[in-house]
Amino acid sequence: MRNATALTIHSRLAAGTLQAARLWMALAALMVALCLPMGVHAEGISITKATVEPGVDGWQLDAEFDMQFSPRLEEAVTRGVPLYFVVEFELSRPRWYWFDEKPVRLSQTYKISYTPLLRQYRLSVGTLYQNFTRFDEVKRVLARTRAWHVADKGALAKDVAYQANLRMRLDTAQLPKPFQLNALASSDWTLASEWHRWTVTP
Repeated sequence: MRNATALTIHSRLAAGTLQAARLWMALAALMVALCLPMGVHAEGISITKATVEPGVDGWQLDAEFDMQFSPRLEEAVTRGVPLYFVVEFELSRPRWYWFDEKPVRLSQTYKISYTPLLRQYRLSVGTLYQNFTRFDEVKRVLARTRAWHVADKGALAKDVAYQANLRMRLDTAQLPKPFQLNALASSDWTLASEWHRWTVTP
């Protein structure tokens, strides 16, 4: 009888020890996940497609971006911090005897903001804007540039190879001052694509 009781107690102690070990392992995994920087995910901006084609009024740019945001950026927007993204485009003509000629240098700024009263996100370019109910919808529209007029018909010489340069970046200079300081120390706020370069021949 004593042996059976001792065996039962031993089994219970072993089960309790195993449960405690599992609990500690789960807690350790949670602590590791919390301590990992947000930047371990593939946040950033990359350009997946860009073309310059002739249109009715001149030359137009179409581009697509792969945009992966940190959750902290979305949280900042919902707390009232607007985000400004700048798309920069250049057309340059290499010259061996002097600096490259750059007949086209343009930029376009997109602003993402949130209205708590309406529970709506807003994407605006200048005086134009569009409202959305979900942040993902804002990103989907921001990730596509369509029919951006970048040059008039006669601005580019025929049969001349131009180098097109394109990039998108988060303009941290337009953030509120406390967030500008945070942007210097956190990779969550340093969103910028590499310059995407290709050849355009009218």
